[in-house]
Amino acid sequence: MLVELKNGETYNGHLVNCDTWMNIHLREVICTSKDGDKFWRMPECYIRGNTIKYLRVPDEVIDKVQEETSKSRSDRRPPGVGRGRGRGDIGAKPGGRGIGRGQDDSGSKGGGGRGRGGIGGKGGNKGMVLA
Repeated sequence: MLVELKNGETYNGHLVNCDTWMNIHLREVICTSKDGDKFWRMPECYIRGNTIKYLRVPDEVIDKVQEETSKSRSDRRPPGVGRGRGRGDIGAKPGGRGIGRGQDDSGSKGGGGRGRGGIGGKGGNKGMVLA
């Protein structure tokens, strides 16, 4: 890939790594001066992201990545297939909500919710008499 810096220098090499700040690590690098009259060959180099003007990625690399992503997507199930969605109760216990919202495994309402106090509740003395 080709990297042009804000100061006019260009770096051409193989991308090893790129982080979230666009800092780039290249291998087998050829550096070209701003005027294009001087060249340097380096085994590797690190370029700070905020000095980069633009990046040029070869078309064949982009095409290869698109093929791989389409292949991996075709292996997956279509969206919405497999896991239940929403509140529907097909194949579920009546009520469709399951555990949570103040219900226990049997679907009945009882203690253990997120409220305060009471037996099994949060905070307070939990229904115990203190002497």
